[in-house]
Amino acid sequence: MLDFKLKVFIPMAGLGSRLRPHTWSKPKQLVSVAGKVILDHLLDSLTTLPNYDQVELINIVGYLGDQIEDHVTTHYPNLTAHFVIQENPRGQSHAIKLAQEYLHGPMLIVLGDTLITNDFSFLAGDHAEAFAWVKPVPDPRRFGVAETENGGWVKRLIEKPQDLDNNLTVVGVYYFPEASDLLAAIDEQIARDKQLKGEFFLVDAINIMLERGLKMRTQQVDVWLDAGTPEALLETNRYLLEHGSDNSLVAQQRPEVIIIPPVFIHPTAHVRGSIIGPNVSLGAGCQVEHSIIRDSILEEEAETTSVILENSLIGRRAQLQRRFGVINAGDNTEVTL
Repeated sequence: MLDFKLKVFIPMAGLGSRLRPHTWSKPKQLVSVAGKVILDHLLDSLTTLPNYDQVELINIVGYLGDQIEDHVTTHYPNLTAHFVIQENPRGQSHAIKLAQEYLHGPMLIVLGDTLITNDFSFLAGDHAEAFAWVKPVPDPRRFGVAETENGGWVKRLIEKPQDLDNNLTVVGVYYFPEASDLLAAIDEQIARDKQLKGEFFLVDAINIMLERGLKMRTQQVDVWLDAGTPEALLETNRYLLEHGSDNSLVAQQRPEVIIIPPVFIHPTAHVRGSIIGPNVSLGAGCQVEHSIIRDSILEEEAETTSVILENSLIGRRAQLQRRFGVINAGDNTEVTL
């Protein structure tokens, strides 16, 4: 069994620029999808970790990071959580270096916009080797890949490969039996000035560890969801609604509403004279009247009156009236036509 509390390291200091305007007013990890914020789905995916209630969360936060701290301390009061500010993000290795006072013993790294389905319970064993979670994809050139040998042992990691010969993409989840070994490799990475466009990438530190004899195996995941762009977020919403987040049976009991599954409608949402679905999430306190909404996410307290929406993201407390089409409206937006 693990001799130390498992440290779960989650870097979340990025600006989330691809999800603007929503990330002007909140971190990307607090954008809603399928009835929960992204961070909740991420933490739910870790519940199979051995002794989950005893893990230590090390959260790297930046712009609007106080919102993440408030959310974690409010919704996960039983978890030990630390918050480290990365004011000038210079990559994942830089973030790990900032949190070194909390990092000793076994650690799991999970990138803050990574949602996977996986059983982590095997980590209860006494593992001397490291692990990288991977998934084959048709085109790996936007990601990093693992070059393996002899049945799954990692030879090296390649950031943004130029060809399609190796499609074994690393999904942003890593386990190390001893965090201090990773910190030593990061020190070497910084000494060598191994960076790209001002950022110290984690794969370069891992490659240094592999050079030094690190034994790292791959663990393949079946499902890897992206939450980095509006299009990807809506696709993730569809998947999650189809795999456990749907509450259509309850929603169909509402009068004056036609429900086309799958949907998630928060119990406190008010819906009248509307057609909802498929693939719609309505957050707490939403007010929807005389509207047709499909393939869309409405966050907390959003209001629509006489609108037709499709493939849209509507932020908290946004108000839409007499509008149809595709809308990407941030928090507190008002649109009337």
